[in-house]
Amino acid sequence: MPSVPVHSGEMSQDSEGGPLHPSHVQTGSPESAPPAPAPPLTPAVDPAARASRRMYEGLSASSAGLELGIAVVVAVLFGMWLDRRLGTAPWLMLVFLGFGLIAGFRNLLRAVARAEKTGRG
Repeated sequence: MPSVPVHSGEMSQDSEGGPLHPSHVQTGSPESAPPAPAPPLTPAVDPAARASRRMYEGLSASSAGLELGIAVVVAVLFGMWLDRRLGTAPWLMLVFLGFGLIAGFRNLLRAVARAEKTGRG
């Protein structure tokens, strides 16, 4: 004997014919009940995450001097190597010293701008 399905085959909640909503929903004009203002949303940030973020920002800012020094040293060493290869001592070392200073100060200014941006935002 074949069984007859009890449902109509639909997957909707109101297929049983019961109430559509568990509670009564009032309908009316918007003037009758003004909406309550929503509370301001504040991000729920873990205090450990804040401390880690501040530590990262501090380390990032403190590396600016190291970046300046590394840029100058790498440029001078490259200039000295070229001077030995081409026999132009000390001119290429001095040129690359200038390039290293420019690159180092550029990195320094970027780090300062990044620190100011994170301090404001």
